[in-house]
Amino acid sequence: MNSHNFELLRAIAYLPSEATDRRVRQAAAAVSDWDALLPIAGEHRVLPLLFTRLAQCGTQAPAHVQQRLLSAYERNAFHCLANAAELISLLNVFAQEAISVMPFKGVVLGASIYGDPTRRVAGDLDLLIHRRDVAQATAILRQRGYQLDTPVNADDSPANPDCGEYHFDRPNDGMVTELRWRFELFGRRYSRELGMDWVWPRRRSVILHGAEVPDLDPETTLLTLCMHGSKHHWSRLAWICDVAQLLEARPALDWNWIDREAKRTGLWGVLALGVLLAHRVAGAEVPNALLRKFESKRAASTWAQYIEEHLFDAPGSLPDTAIPFSLQLIDSRDRLGQIFSLAVLRPNERDFAVVKLPRWLNALYYLIRPFRILMDRSPR
Repeated sequence: MNSHNFELLRAIAYLPSEATDRRVRQAAAAVSDWDALLPIAGEHRVLPLLFTRLAQCGTQAPAHVQQRLLSAYERNAFHCLANAAELISLLNVFAQEAISVMPFKGVVLGASIYGDPTRRVAGDLDLLIHRRDVAQATAILRQRGYQLDTPVNADDSPANPDCGEYHFDRPNDGMVTELRWRFELFGRRYSRELGMDWVWPRRRSVILHGAEVPDLDPETTLLTLCMHGSKHHWSRLAWICDVAQLLEARPALDWNWIDREAKRTGLWGVLALGVLLAHRVAGAEVPNALLRKFESKRAASTWAQYIEEHLFDAPGSLPDTAIPFSLQLIDSRDRLGQIFSLAVLRPNERDFAVVKLPRWLNALYYLIRPFRILMDRSPR
């Protein structure tokens, strides 16, 4: 795709100002292939943002492009309204059953930091609950016409013991809801249990279409956004825009608490990466002292540069490195736990293929495997 198209997507990520509006107009005027641009914007979940930023800047795309953007914006607005209505209804039902629920991302994030849910792609409904309430919440969703797509046992417990979420689809209207009882980062490589006990005491509320709904506090929101983006290798521009918008909407963040909590929970590396991307890709303002501190995290700075350079031509890609992306970003406790846990140390066919030993020396594979993991991006 033409680099001018990339420039427009980069330009709309910046927060509105005279300088950035001018940049949007110049980039839009240089676009040579709008039909190639729109699918990329859709993949990066920024079509609503593209529509609103062009309108704010008084920039006119070709008529057929304007119509496609308007149609995409209206579809997303309808989806946002449907999600908000379903969320409010679910929260009321769960409240009647004394089930505490924390919605996150989606329309709640749109209302909280964008001030307008329609400025962000609606996506699915993400609900965090206590692990003890999963069976009851599952029954409620089934009563409302949802089907559980996640493999479970006869008692509705996860078939996979490492599972941290249930995925539900409702066939009659296409509504998708995910129940989670913990936030996930890199699977087994991240061993912390961050769930309702982590977020509920600091909760706030936000008004969503006239209803007051629970909302993550800004500091925890920043950490969860950085977790989510890093988990998916920051393969979408929208996730970087979310962090940038949060930093703009909440300038009085308690950075001391964020710093302490990120270190306590092993999230300092992903926090540094998320903030650096928001600064470099979307122009988010970050205090100089913090910026220098995050840039001193060599892994985060290196990955931020790589992701920025490949965001549009190879989103989600990772280069071959001696130490995997996830191991570079998690802290030493999780890294050591990953390397030396019994499950991870169990030799597999890859280990047998790398080093040929006689059968009577098979026990040595348990010593060889940690070194093989460090030299292989795909230790599983």
